Amino acid sequence: MTRDLEWLNALPAEQVVTELLQCCGSKRWAETMAARRPYASIETLLAAATDVWSSLEPSDWLEAFRSHPRIGERKAAASVSEQSQQWSGQEQAAVKEASQQTVGSLASLNQLYERKFGFIFIICATGKSSAEMLAALRERIDNDPMAELPLAAAEQAKITHLRLKKLVNQS
Repeated sequence: MTRDLEWLNALPAEQVVTELLQCCGSKRWAETMAARRPYASIETLLAAATDVWSSLEPSDWLEAFRSHPRIGERKAAASVSEQSQQWSGQEQAAVKEASQQTVGSLASLNQLYERKFGFIFIICATGKSSAEMLAALRERIDNDPMAELPLAAAEQAKITHLRLKKLVNQS
């Protein structure tokens, strides 16, 4: 069966939640998105994703963040699907070609960031070099915690949009 919008709209609710959790690790987001079906177009799907995401609580955002591995790592804190792991690997592909120094800097700054904010550094890594990710991490680590959480949530929203397009073969 072709994975497209028609396919997503036709899935049983429990299965669509499972599929959507691959795009965003917030259970409340996935359940709300499933309940809003059917989606007439990719644009309406993406608009709903943004609307639902912005209506969630910070605890839902943090749940979604736990479905991602740290930049440069392969394993997320939460149990995720094989598809989510593959997408994370593709999104962070530039780190595989990074120098040992860059990889080391990412690892040590990731630890500092997580200690400061209580969650991993979230960035939409697609199309970014390891140097760009490191520069963003260096810049954002100085943020106030109240300012950083919405920035991380905005990055998660970008990741979710890219993954939704992949899920329904629109990328």
